[in-house]
Amino acid sequence: MHYVIVGAGPAGVIAAETLAKTNPNGKITLLGDEPTLPYSRMAIPYYLSDRINEAETYLRHEESHYAQHNIQFRHARATNIRPQDGVLELDDGAILPYGRLLIASGSRPAAPPIPGVDLPGVHHCWTLHEARQIRQLAKPGARVVLIGAGFIGCIIMEALRERGASLTVLESEKQILPRMMNGTGASLLKRWCVQKGVSVHTETRITEIEKRDAFDADSELIIHRETGDPLTADLVVLATGVRPNIEFLAGSGIEVDDGILVDDHLQTNQINIYAAGDVAQGKDWSTGKRTVHAIQPTAAEHGRVSACNMAGIPTRYSGSFGMNILDTMGLISTSMGLWRGEEGEDVITSLDWERHQYIRFVFDDDVLIGAIGIGWAQSTGVLRGLIQGKTRLGKWKKRLQADPTRVAEAYVSCIRDFQPFHGQ
Repeated sequence: MHYVIVGAGPAGVIAAETLAKTNPNGKITLLGDEPTLPYSRMAIPYYLSDRINEAETYLRHEESHYAQHNIQFRHARATNIRPQDGVLELDDGAILPYGRLLIASGSRPAAPPIPGVDLPGVHHCWTLHEARQIRQLAKPGARVVLIGAGFIGCIIMEALRERGASLTVLESEKQILPRMMNGTGASLLKRWCVQKGVSVHTETRITEIEKRDAFDADSELIIHRETGDPLTADLVVLATGVRPNIEFLAGSGIEVDDGILVDDHLQTNQINIYAAGDVAQGKDWSTGKRTVHAIQPTAAEHGRVSACNMAGIPTRYSGSFGMNILDTMGLISTSMGLWRGEEGEDVITSLDWERHQYIRFVFDDDVLIGAIGIGWAQSTGVLRGLIQGKTRLGKWKKRLQADPTRVAEAYVSCIRDFQPFHGQ
């Protein structure tokens, strides 16, 4: 059996290694479209801040690792899939047959529709190549404008600050972290960033980016806004979201929506073709709906489960658990499960502005189904255990309503008499 994996991120690498273990006689080809060894994009901010060197971003540090595990790693990009023929077309003109195929092609940055985003000195922070360019420009004292304050933007924010840059953050939404935090949590985190010396502007629309001297690639950048004076910068970093790499699937018959639609075994609607990672639209653990979860823990588990199924070991994927953990210049925040809260669900909160601490719990009956925590890193594992365990809190629900900080006590007490909750 020839297993072909398109994409050499965490999902692809873990899938290849799992296949090597489960079917040592199989042939495995891993395709990566960047001129480096497979690496983790989540390590790039640490590379930017000089906490690690470039080699430490690699998923497997020895170049010989793949050959030693009977994995052929090949630099190539898939341009077309012909399921009826069981072949891939590659950018170098080669035709690659497969027996079973995993699409783990990941995602790419979504460029905002702003004139000037392609100018010298304007960079995404998604690849190692882009990170190298940012490192050269983000020198101590450099004026840096970061466009976008979502999850990725806030990770990059800390790295840029650690480089000694004078940092201004622009976000078009009403708050930072609009898909991770509610308004209260976002306000607390914004306040923290400002106290750390970062200028943060929300509800800010950019109309154009231009060079002060159009004929000098090294001249400073001018960022025009709908309201307020223009900003000047030595570097502009874009962190305005990502999109799954699915364009090359056109005409393949593979069903797509926001990503590639997969079943509980991560198989697509085409026989012998699976999908994993940022590109896969699979089951959400909390809602049961199919969504794209572009986070590394989901990619890793997708890689393992898809490989087991490709190797003929039936393995059901229980669903991606929506959970984000963020370190914003030393302040840890997390959101997980159904943290937004819906009509009819109980919500309790605790807020301490001065200590930068915030808790928000969402309940269905006496079961915790979602949570936000800021400044409470020690409770993250406990909260996840309660939510995914569907643990009935009983009398502890009222105790948590009076004092949410007692959640660890609640966990220890309730797991002794654990009764699973079967509602939604």
